[in-house]
Amino acid sequence: MAKILVIDDEKSIRNSLKDVLEYEKHEVDLAEDGPEGLEKFKEFAYDIVLCDIKMPKMDGMEVLDELMKLSDSASIIMISGHGTIDTAVEAIKKGAFDYIEKPLDLNRLLITIRNSLDKTNLITETKTLKRKVNKTFEMIGESEAINKIRQMIDRVAPSDARVLITGDNGTGKELVARWIHEKSNRNAMPFVEVNCAAIPSELIESELFGHEKGSFTSAYKQRKGKFEQANGGTLFLDEIGDMSLSAQAKVLRALQENKINRVGSDKDIRVDVRIIAATNKNIKEEIENKNFREDLYHRISVILIHVPALNDRLEDIPLLAEHFNAQIASEYGNKKKVITKDAINELQKINWTGNIREFRNVLERLFILCDTEITGKDVLAFAQPIST
Repeated sequence: MAKILVIDDEKSIRNSLKDVLEYEKHEVDLAEDGPEGLEKFKEFAYDIVLCDIKMPKMDGMEVLDELMKLSDSASIIMISGHGTIDTAVEAIKKGAFDYIEKPLDLNRLLITIRNSLDKTNLITETKTLKRKVNKTFEMIGESEAINKIRQMIDRVAPSDARVLITGDNGTGKELVARWIHEKSNRNAMPFVEVNCAAIPSELIESELFGHEKGSFTSAYKQRKGKFEQANGGTLFLDEIGDMSLSAQAKVLRALQENKINRVGSDKDIRVDVRIIAATNKNIKEEIENKNFREDLYHRISVILIHVPALNDRLEDIPLLAEHFNAQIASEYGNKKKVITKDAINELQKINWTGNIREFRNVLERLFILCDTEITGKDVLAFAQPIST
């Protein structure tokens, strides 16, 4: 069932549409001209608006302009007995969901309403999922180091500058990369991640650039690589310090020329990709040891962001504990635990070599093993590995 507003200066059409739509179990309001329709639209949340084009006081196209300013979720369906193809095209360009000529074909009208509701539901689901994803990748903390990273993200994200993120394992380098993408002009396009350390050196080139059928033994069909998959968006090269020198050379060419070749092909494929890279290694030492190309380093490190270890921002532990407490409770379908002050004190004394990843695991362990409250004694008993 949808909440629908009908704006039409002809009383007979308004009433006929009301009867038909209410028979279909929709909730319907009526307005006899544009100004009245806009007032009702401002007062109530409508899923769909049926709007005539030729009306006194205010033309339907003007009403459409105002409706689009007021909402980006309602579907506007324009109706007219005096329209042309040009009018229909203009209405769609302005943001109307569809354009239907009078006399109205009721079957087509009902199908259009159903399609617009499907579209609205998809948009709502997408927004909900995006909020959930953003909440999952929320950046928690109010320490000076974390606030500096937030400021850097806000400044860097709108540009296409390449970013190199450094920090120990488990500090949240991927989180920083995702937020740069989310706040960039590319956020509607793909965010594609490649863990360079997890892919065998002999397969990394195929993974990044794709391959043609028959280019090697197991290449049974053509395959797009990560560069092509990320076209228009962001490619996150995690643990780039573990990438083979041969793959580094090809990545350097891709960055210099904005084009790639699939394995087994000489054909150039143009790509538009923003590169964000991350590593837990000291790249300058890797360059000295001939394990990393210096020219590639200078290409990927236009912006440098260092993510601090958890031991360097212990003041964020209370916020992190509460965040993971709520997150884990939601995942398990249980209520949050009470985390006492002495528990926080004990958590701040631990040497977090595994950083945020280790901290989250410890919170989940405590959540499972404790009753309604997590105390300092519980932290001492369960946070560290049990010795035998």
